[in-house]
Amino acid sequence: MTVANTGSALVDGWKLGFTLPSGQAITGAWNAGISPSSGSVTATNLSYNAQIPPGGSQPFGFQGTDTGSYGPPTAFTLNGTACAS
Repeated sequence: MTVANTGSALVDGWKLGFTLPSGQAITGAWNAGISPSSGSVTATNLSYNAQIPPGGSQPFGFQGTDTGSYGPPTAFTLNGTACAS
């Protein structure tokens, strides 16, 4: 995933919220802290990628398991505000 700053101000610290479909769980991640591992999840910046300048972005990723039907994450928020997926 990529957190992009399309605004005109520096983002200093980010939390990307999203909902995983039932049966999906995150087992590991890179470039973000993840909590909890299923349901309504929050990915949080690490110390080295907290700032996103205007027009910039920070990628992160995760791997997981799926015991249900496949579906993409939904209901994205960035720092508590709804955003595009």
